[in-house]
Amino acid sequence: MSTASLKIDLGAVQRNWQALDAMSGAGVETSAVVKADGYGLDSGRVSRALYDIGARRFFVAAAEEAAAVRQAVGPDARICVFSGHMAGDTDLIRALQLIPMLNSHDQINRHFNALPDHPFGVQLDTGMNRLGLEPDEWASARAGVVAKGPEMIMSHLACADEPDHAMNPSQLAAFRQMTGGLDVPLSLGATGGILMGPDYHFNITRPGVGLYGGFPFTDAAPVVTLSIPVIQTRDVAIGETVGYSNTWTARRPSRIATIAGGYADGIIRAMGAKTVLHAGDQTCPIVGRISMDMIGVDVTGLSEIPDTLDLLTPVQTVDILAENAGTIGYEILTSLGHRYKREYLST
Repeated sequence: MSTASLKIDLGAVQRNWQALDAMSGAGVETSAVVKADGYGLDSGRVSRALYDIGARRFFVAAAEEAAAVRQAVGPDARICVFSGHMAGDTDLIRALQLIPMLNSHDQINRHFNALPDHPFGVQLDTGMNRLGLEPDEWASARAGVVAKGPEMIMSHLACADEPDHAMNPSQLAAFRQMTGGLDVPLSLGATGGILMGPDYHFNITRPGVGLYGGFPFTDAAPVVTLSIPVIQTRDVAIGETVGYSNTWTARRPSRIATIAGGYADGIIRAMGAKTVLHAGDQTCPIVGRISMDMIGVDVTGLSEIPDTLDLLTPVQTVDILAENAGTIGYEILTSLGHRYKREYLST
């Protein structure tokens, strides 16, 4: 095998959803965010696995993402679209029976004119300044929108991965003020909001990255492992260099393995200096620069050279790789390359 092997544990995704569902509490509907192709892990497979254990509402970023989800979960699941009713979306929304989260006066008008009897939700901006109606816009639209019977009203927290951040109670207060007196299902908390407790749960929670084993759900079951084949090994003498720009020089006689992965596979170049590969319990540091298709690894300490070395493991998680690269686990997950041989596990 000449390409890396990515194992995706759908059973772990299910267990993570069940744990977050239990945290959401009785009477709260727990949905699942499967945008960006299920955070890079295949939205159809992820959605079906979650549907099989009880999830009935799914969120995607754009209407075009919903086709794979609808095919996987069948006609009875609710599929909501964060970006709302964009120009050109009407036929997809109708055909796939999607629920757009309307974000502006333009979207409200577009939806009510094109699909006057079709379900919809509303997104409010409570301070993130990304999507949704701002307080003055909502005040002018509220009566007419509520009269049409929105399926839900939602907002999104900007700092939920920092539970003590002052932005969280500020947004909570704004959301309560904007939705006060309404008899409509409400949703504010994604993974971080679930972890912050019942004040943020309302009627519907929307776990995303926590389903896939990412921060801030530190108790999540690991979902992905990545094993990379060794192409070749060589002995490198003291003073010899490895890789582009001579950034690593051997200070001892060394054995270097070249492995079949690189930044074309989502192994971010910046993580190299702090990242290791695993051979069982032993660690082997990356040497030189991560290149497009290959990485040098110091395997001097191994008594035998294995056929593969592991990059993503239960010990070296997506969040550790993200920290090494100066980014976040979301980027690691959604950057996982298309060259990997993917294996889906159900337990």
